Amino acid sequence: MSHWQTKDELKERVHDWARKLEIQVSVISMRAMRNKWASYTRTTGLLIFNSELLEMDKDLSEYVIVHELLHFRAPNHGKLWKSLMRAYLGDYEELEKRLNERGNHPRAEAKGPRALQSGA
Repeated sequence: MSHWQTKDELKERVHDWARKLEIQVSVISMRAMRNKWASYTRTTGLLIFNSELLEMDKDLSEYVIVHELLHFRAPNHGKLWKSLMRAYLGDYEELEKRLNERGNHPRAEAKGPRALQSGA
């Protein structure tokens, strides 16, 4: 699998997904994060993505992008969020499993969507 070449390339993909999902994104930031792959702050519309996403396979980082953007529509990991994930990514559970199996992430021992906690 291929990886993103630059932060700008990954940020452009976030914008692509935001357009597809009809979500208005105000600020996208990337930085090293110790405990999360991404976070979303509802009050400011700020999206922060872990810079480690640049080293991941594109399909896994796209999972993180879609996961976080869908919190604009569904603040938790309930039925609506799951149905949206399935609608846009198909078998998202397999991507989620692969993401959680990554040994270099501080939350790799966590299971399910909580491994990718949101600020939502």
